[in-house]
Amino acid sequence: MAVLLELDLKAMQQLMHHYGEPAFRAKQLREWLITKHTSDVHQMTNLSKNLRQKLALNHQAYPLRIDQIQYSAEDQTYKFTALTCDEEMIEVVVLKYDYGYSVCVSSQIGCAMGCAFCASAQGGLVRNCTATEMIAQVLLAEQIVNARIGRVVVMGMGEPLHNYQNLIQFLRLLNDPDWGLGISLRHVTVSTCGLVPQIRRLAAEKLPVTLALSLHAPDDTLRQKLMPIAEKYPLADVVLACRYYFKMTDRRISFEYILIKDVNDSPHQAKLLAQLLSKENAHVNLIPYNKVDFLEWEMSQNNQVQAFATILNKAGISVTIRRQLGDDIDAACGQLRRRTARIEVK
Repeated sequence: MAVLLELDLKAMQQLMHHYGEPAFRAKQLREWLITKHTSDVHQMTNLSKNLRQKLALNHQAYPLRIDQIQYSAEDQTYKFTALTCDEEMIEVVVLKYDYGYSVCVSSQIGCAMGCAFCASAQGGLVRNCTATEMIAQVLLAEQIVNARIGRVVVMGMGEPLHNYQNLIQFLRLLNDPDWGLGISLRHVTVSTCGLVPQIRRLAAEKLPVTLALSLHAPDDTLRQKLMPIAEKYPLADVVLACRYYFKMTDRRISFEYILIKDVNDSPHQAKLLAQLLSKENAHVNLIPYNKVDFLEWEMSQNNQVQAFATILNKAGISVTIRRQLGDDIDAACGQLRRRTARIEVK
């Protein structure tokens, strides 16, 4: 079944012509899909009943449909699973902050990077998400909270730079004020585990998005144990690529560092991290590890987290400790994973 959200203006106008409708119906339909984040054609009440029936019979509004919604009463975080047209399942998180809502978008179904501490890596990569599937995640998030999403972080399932072309298409559509969502790219963060050629390629695009590097270790030996990609791209090359990204975009890099008990949270490792980043225009985001039931890792104690942050601060490194959100519904950093889609048999 064809997906309406995938059509550009010309294709939408051609579709309206096919149904004997005037061209302006295309913009009305797009307004329902984007501005009013409506995935039910029957609710598009300024379209004729006859047109709505034809669209419902032959088209699907979005390439995703909501499967389940979980809500954390503790911090107002939502996690929802969405089913794709081929019955795969994506997990998406919507976070509530003082400034409004942020959505954590998945770029792939599964992940090929194999990071030892991350639930998304278990089971490997199934396929990339299309740009339209990524846009649909934002729209479904707006549908759930009935409010505009102000910030987007591409930090869900998958490695965004491993899905480069779809990522760039998504970012441009996200930013497009006429046919897209009109979200400023300065309110967008893209994470990566350190794909050096793609970091440099993204820098050359000169898009003003924040780059978040998943660092998680201050030296190559430990990083290679935690993150297989580190065997291909050593820290020196990754840091140089991040420096180039800052030079090209003037956007400070966020270095993400998950603190795992007795693995990477010692004072010595904090000092090594400070040395590694001493010449960079960088911000370190410390993330207490979020427990994944089927993995062995444990969260660092709070006093260890604070001590680690203090060492970085004293070395002149900008640092914050990420507030844990959605942990009670397995929606926190590193907890998203591919689940088996439940296909109803009739």
